[in-house]
Amino acid sequence: MTRQALIIDCDPGVDDAVALMLAFGAEALDLLAVTTVGGNVPVEKTARNARMLRQIAGREDVPVFAGAERPLRRAPAGAGEFHGPEGLGDLAPFEPDAPCADGHAVDALVELVMARPERSTALAVLGPMTNLALALRKAPELARRLGPVAAMGGARSEGGNITASAEFNIWADPEAAAEVLASGCEVVLFGLDATHQARATGARIAGLEEIGTPTAETAAAMMRFSQRVEREIVGWDAPPVHDVCPVAWLARPGLFELRPCRIAVETQSDLTRGHTAVEFREAVAGTRPHRWAMTVDAEGVFALLADAVGAPRTN
Repeated sequence: MTRQALIIDCDPGVDDAVALMLAFGAEALDLLAVTTVGGNVPVEKTARNARMLRQIAGREDVPVFAGAERPLRRAPAGAGEFHGPEGLGDLAPFEPDAPCADGHAVDALVELVMARPERSTALAVLGPMTNLALALRKAPELARRLGPVAAMGGARSEGGNITASAEFNIWADPEAAAEVLASGCEVVLFGLDATHQARATGARIAGLEEIGTPTAETAAAMMRFSQRVEREIVGWDAPPVHDVCPVAWLARPGLFELRPCRIAVETQSDLTRGHTAVEFREAVAGTRPHRWAMTVDAEGVFALLADAVGAPRTN
């Protein structure tokens, strides 16, 4: 089996944590590195959290690079109310044994992609797109070298989760998202329209808890925290596992239905900051360089996750 080479750029974050556990264990993925960005919590916490999760998964072979502290032009935002003040719900923070790798995440992105064959390395962006935007500024040729950029972000029919029309990752750094979408990268965007279909029901969480491995227990604990918080804030009993979706698509594309489109991001209006304008009509869009996730096989996603966290992987 040919494994998909992958870099994950993230801001852990409880759903980032579940996505990382999937990537650490999925046989279809060859995880080259994890890069972190300020988003759900500040970058010093996202870098620590990624290393904590790496240690729990026993994957110290995967380097973690710390990245951008703040958006391109905006003040840093946060989402601690949904992720806990440390970013990983009820998981007590600890200082991991292995440090971050030397160097900045932006430099690591460029070097890792440019060192491999063209279009062979995928990037899953699970937080604000700041690191990727900075990498493209540094090396514009990265746009043609990258394999698919599978990003969690945006909203169309579902409406937003940070404002009436904007999803958090895009809203947090709309200028970065706009630059990435205009760069020529092959972007597949997994917005709330799809991620709200992949929900951690009580039965699905219990199924992971029964597996009993450290990765399964950690993933389940993240979902239990989200279940409690979403119930209190939004009134939902089954929280979406947003960031799992791009990683699941890279591991098993058939779980998702995608549709070609052109996506633009609102950067001018405070009222609609971060809105994703998704145009499917070719006559209006002209070229349709992007893809938008429409539907997801949620049972398939959770089966894939269960398989990935079911046993320690030897790399």
